[in-house]
Amino acid sequence: MDFMKEYEKWLASPALSDAERAELESIRNDPKEIESRFYGPLEFGTAGLRGIMAVGLHNMNIHVIRWATQGFAQVICAEGEEGKRRGVAICMDCRNHSMEFARAAAEVCAANGIHVRIFESLRPTPELSFAVREYRCQAGINVTASHNPKEYNGYKVYWEDGAQLPPHHADAIAAALEQIDVFNGIRRMDFDEAVKAGLIETMGEETDRKFMANVTAMINDKETVAKVADTFKLVYTPFHGCGYKLVPEALRTLGIKHLICEPKQMVIDGDFPTVVSPNPENPEGFYLAIDLARENDVDFILGTDPDSDRVGIMIRDHSGEYRPVTGNQTGVLLLDYLIGAMRRSGKMPEKPVALKTIVTTEMARKVAESNGVTCYDTFTGFKFMAEEKNALEAERTAKNRAGQEMNENLLNLERAVAKLDQKRATSAMEEKQILDRLWEHYELSHSDAQAQRIELESVPKANRRIGELKRDITALGTPNIGAIDEFQRVNTRYTYLTDQRNDVEKAKGELQNIIGEITEEMTKIFAEQFKLLSESFQTTFQELFGGGTARLELEDEEDILGCGIEIKAQPPGKTLKTISLLSGGEKAFVAIALYFSILKVHPTPFCVMDEIEAALDDANVTRYARYMRTLAGRTQFIVITHRRGTMEEADVLYGVTMQEQGVSKILTINLNDMAKELKIK
Repeated sequence: MDFMKEYEKWLASPALSDAERAELESIRNDPKEIESRFYGPLEFGTAGLRGIMAVGLHNMNIHVIRWATQGFAQVICAEGEEGKRRGVAICMDCRNHSMEFARAAAEVCAANGIHVRIFESLRPTPELSFAVREYRCQAGINVTASHNPKEYNGYKVYWEDGAQLPPHHADAIAAALEQIDVFNGIRRMDFDEAVKAGLIETMGEETDRKFMANVTAMINDKETVAKVADTFKLVYTPFHGCGYKLVPEALRTLGIKHLICEPKQMVIDGDFPTVVSPNPENPEGFYLAIDLARENDVDFILGTDPDSDRVGIMIRDHSGEYRPVTGNQTGVLLLDYLIGAMRRSGKMPEKPVALKTIVTTEMARKVAESNGVTCYDTFTGFKFMAEEKNALEAERTAKNRAGQEMNENLLNLERAVAKLDQKRATSAMEEKQILDRLWEHYELSHSDAQAQRIELESVPKANRRIGELKRDITALGTPNIGAIDEFQRVNTRYTYLTDQRNDVEKAKGELQNIIGEITEEMTKIFAEQFKLLSESFQTTFQELFGGGTARLELEDEEDILGCGIEIKAQPPGKTLKTISLLSGGEKAFVAIALYFSILKVHPTPFCVMDEIEAALDDANVTRYARYMRTLAGRTQFIVITHRRGTMEEADVLYGVTMQEQGVSKILTINLNDMAKELKIK
């Protein structure tokens, strides 16, 4: 895509307001900024769109919102008139322009004949999922950037199950957007006119009541809360977001008597004035809540992100310090509690199932299985959990139906057995009657009568005797003449199989010995290589970070092949932490240090890195690129990047552009040759 051409197209569009046009005019002499805004559209995925709010094709603004909604509307319309009638539910968070973007999405949907249910004001993301299912909507839209900084906004899309969009529908939207012009391909209908036409209706307190009723219905163990309600205290902060109203209401309904809300962060504000980033998983944002907790002698702090689908927890330890509880820790504790609470309340299903993502700690599986609950893994994201849930429910329905059929078959078999038992009883009675008559008339038992038989002299008697003998022979059944041969065959087969079994057991023992030797050798090699890697990681970390310390630790040195590996790092000027407690940029830089340390221990001919430095600031990008240069003598690096510092250290640059719609072009620059020609080096 020719970004300058796209820039001029936007400037010339009558769809832009004076303020938007002035914003674009202000960057006319800044080609790098123009390129960052217009080199291509925001990529539409299963989570929708997310980007910095600014005027431009690669940013979040009202024109991109309308463009994305038109593509989504076409996918909804593909479901037919029923899909349009079921319509879409729309929600928004506290961010700047969220309400404006949500109304714009509603206008586009209405213009495409899709019925719209839009919340009157900001609401938590879980309530949107509830509304989609409660009103049997075909889809849902949520204007939110979750826990990202204030400069961001996003556009999330949901399907009829209340989860985020399935991949095939996301692909369909992306394909539709390629054919839609951002200005001329959009259908719009004035919001107020759409309301009058019945295409848009507003959701408010009625939906809130239904949602809260659904939430409170899931409370399993209020008695446990009641036991500590008089002494338990809780500080809550919504970080200026959607949780300010319904989260305190839910907590009070649960039975929390001493709920203290952080007043400064209860104020709705898309600029998030009291935090750098409104992410409840970052302990730094809890400083006001911690002060409030200390003042009120509170042990428990709870925070939610701006759209209230992410939670952060801090607890006071024995030393009086407030420490964060990780997402994995929270999930394991909740799972264990829910299993116990549902059992105590009698709500546990017959065959309970727990779902977790592949990145969730395996401790969750241990907790589930130790309590008789089957645990399934899914890919990360509620959309994949929803798919797995639906599949399991369909499988259970099918099994129930098959069980009913088996019960019917079993009942029929029982009826057949009853008839056979009746026939057998009748036959036994007839036999007894015959034997009784033999005894009554001749005082003979059956064996005695057989012993006293005599030869018949006359032909009629002989014929009768023949008939009797025939009946007796018939009663004997067909003799098995081949029984001896069959025995020899079976005996031979038995001897052969016995020998085979003995050979297999011998081979099994030999294989177990080999496996033991291999395991011992693997353990030895792993220990040696882990030591080398740990030393290399320490050195590489210090070189990259300009100091500090880092180390690799085995979680269980007695089981080095089966245990996990803990990464601990202490950047210069900071305390030693596990990698999970580091910031996003620090995590990425530590990971890069680990990659390089592996390459130093075991170099490879080729190494491909895909935007590995995306989370780094410019200074660390330069460090990373220069350090990679030191390793280029033994390994050829192929790097995919958008960062200037990385490109400056490269030998050869390959750039992909789209100067014509649908036609990609590859540009190649050999920086070494250019340097020689320009006599730079």
